[in-house]
Amino acid sequence: MLGAWGTPGATDVAELLTSELVTNALVHTDHGAVVTATVVPEQLRVEVRDFVPGIDPPRVPYADDGTHGRGLVLVEALADSWGVENQGVGKVVWFELNGGAA
Repeated sequence: MLGAWGTPGATDVAELLTSELVTNALVHTDHGAVVTATVVPEQLRVEVRDFVPGIDPPRVPYADDGTHGRGLVLVEALADSWGVENQGVGKVVWFELNGGAA
């Protein structure tokens, strides 16, 4: 889907951030997730919906925390914009990349 989209490296960032959001949804909710991606020439938006209420703010991981706790920190650092929206039952965590057409 992203083969002809984005500046060099943008598809790698999109893959990393999508993986982080899906992993968070699966690890922290145990209820599955739904992924939606919308691609237009100037922007990519990825949404990951889970079915567990509640929004925890991203935390800065401890240096000796292994590989856990860095997902939303990466999203915050690499996405052009991102957010979390309550959806009644569950929430949607989303990010946008403004990579533009390749």
